[in-house]
Amino acid sequence: MMAADWGDIYKELGAVPVINATGSVTMLGGSTPIPEVKEAIDKADGAYIPLMELQERAGAAIARMVDVPAAYITSGAGSALMLATAAAMAGDDDDRIQQLPNTDGMRNEILIQTRQRYWYDRCLELAGAKLVMFGSEERTTVEDLEQAIGPNTAAVHYYAVEQSPDLDALSLEDTIAVAHARGVLVTVDAAGQIYPLENFGKYVRMGADFQCIAAKYLGATQSVGLAFGSEEMIRKIGLQAFASYEGRRVRGVGRPQKVDRQEMIGAVAAVRHWMTMNHEDRLADTEQRSRLVLGLISGIPGLRAELIDNVVGHQPYGLNMWVDASVAGFDIYDLRDKLREGDPPIWTRVRDEDDFITIHMFGLNPGEDRIVGERIAALFNKGS
Repeated sequence: MMAADWGDIYKELGAVPVINATGSVTMLGGSTPIPEVKEAIDKADGAYIPLMELQERAGAAIARMVDVPAAYITSGAGSALMLATAAAMAGDDDDRIQQLPNTDGMRNEILIQTRQRYWYDRCLELAGAKLVMFGSEERTTVEDLEQAIGPNTAAVHYYAVEQSPDLDALSLEDTIAVAHARGVLVTVDAAGQIYPLENFGKYVRMGADFQCIAAKYLGATQSVGLAFGSEEMIRKIGLQAFASYEGRRVRGVGRPQKVDRQEMIGAVAAVRHWMTMNHEDRLADTEQRSRLVLGLISGIPGLRAELIDNVVGHQPYGLNMWVDASVAGFDIYDLRDKLREGDPPIWTRVRDEDDFITIHMFGLNPGEDRIVGERIAALFNKGS
């Protein structure tokens, strides 16, 4: 049962609130801060603090909890990627920091496997870096990386997806070995690799110079990310960021990407909660809610639904749905559209490469899982 005032704060503006069955997606607001984070944010309101000092202290606290050498709070994981490439190119040279995104005279190439091109690698280019692919669509070898590294190579980037590892991509272990032997940094996008807990920060512990995390997955605000890395790399990232722009009066490219003091304190609270919470209970609750939806739509002619049994990363369980248009009278895209046209709208998505809808529990408030299942069942009953 939805609260009587559900979404009123948006409706007052003429905007239409939605039920988020897609998961933790930026387009719908990313996350709902957990109570521990909201409490920490409220407490942070009571005093001001020099942000360069807070970044240092908060980063050190997070690094200790996650067991990495150093950490830095950024304006989302995308910001962490941009700052990392800026650090790889300009380092701690203030003249170069202020020269970006003009990279004349700097090593400015970021290598990425052809097989690992992805939607967010655009963030790697924002400070002026140039992406250079290596390997083929079919596979990547050690020799491919060795041949790709040149005098302009600033770093090799790796995209970590523990849920579905790519066995034909060059491994991170090999990437680190080859890159470091040539004096080249290794950066890792591990935005959602937060569970099992040993995965949280493990790429830096493996020897990568940097990795990012999207803190929204931990129950922080959507606009916060985490950079983990060596002490040297994190120090250089800090020099590119907004607090350094003001605190040191050095004009780095990270100036637009502010992080509130309240968000920084909230990020510390989110990491603390994530590292100490009962994850067995979290997973059991998510599985139960997924099975509730599955039970409401099972056995419907023209609809096939399967439980997702993955627990790795940021969005465990959920379910996939396929539609037989010859039976239902509409296809998977029509189902997506019909759900959005309802009251309230239910947002799902069909990825470009998929023929199914995935429903996740991450963005569903209590009781909304039942609403989703009942709405889907009603749409098929109407079409029969």
